[in-house]
Amino acid sequence: MKKLLLPALLSAALLAGTSACTDNKGSNPDTTATANNNADDNAMGNGTNGMANASNDGDTTGQGAGMSADSRTAPMGMNGNNSGETAPHKDDPEFMKSAAHSDQNEIQLSRLVLEKGVTGMAKDHANMMITDHTKSTADLTAIAKKKGVTLPTDMDAEHKAIADEMRKLGGEQLAQRFMQQMVTDHQKTLNTMQAHLQMTQDADIKGFITKTTPVIQKHLDTSKQHSNMKM
Repeated sequence: MKKLLLPALLSAALLAGTSACTDNKGSNPDTTATANNNADDNAMGNGTNGMANASNDGDTTGQGAGMSADSRTAPMGMNGNNSGETAPHKDDPEFMKSAAHSDQNEIQLSRLVLEKGVTGMAKDHANMMITDHTKSTADLTAIAKKKGVTLPTDMDAEHKAIADEMRKLGGEQLAQRFMQQMVTDHQKTLNTMQAHLQMTQDADIKGFITKTTPVIQKHLDTSKQHSNMKM
């Protein structure tokens, strides 16, 4: 009896072992594949998140740069450019005071360079500035009196500092500096007048700007021509 049971037990054991091995071999590839897929998914997820973070970081930097650029750069012809302020003033009295300063800036800088002995085109230009801006001042003063506005009779602080610098110069260097300043000033004045013309509702102010603008344009064009020539 024992002899009959022993082979049967051995056969059962062998079958059980074979079945176990077969099950293990069948499950291992699936487990490995699943583990690998999970690892790949995690890697891809991490990579995507990393790219998204990098993209977001780049967007943030780009937005920051854009905002910074916008804050530094004003629209041409409205809020300023390399030629200085060109925005319309908040009201007509402010505009008139600014225009009066502009006249005095050109008149007094012109007198300064004449006193220091500039010659040639710079001398001619300075004389034209005094004549034309004195006339502009007279026209503006009449309007200001009508509106009850007191106009300044001196240069603004910026041009007082410019005058101090110019007093240290002489000869051709002074003439060139003067002409370059005339370009800057008249571009600023022209742009400001054009901008304020679109804002003001005052007929007298509109008339003054319309009358004065061609003169300022002439001054600007002449200043540009002379600044590029040898004095």
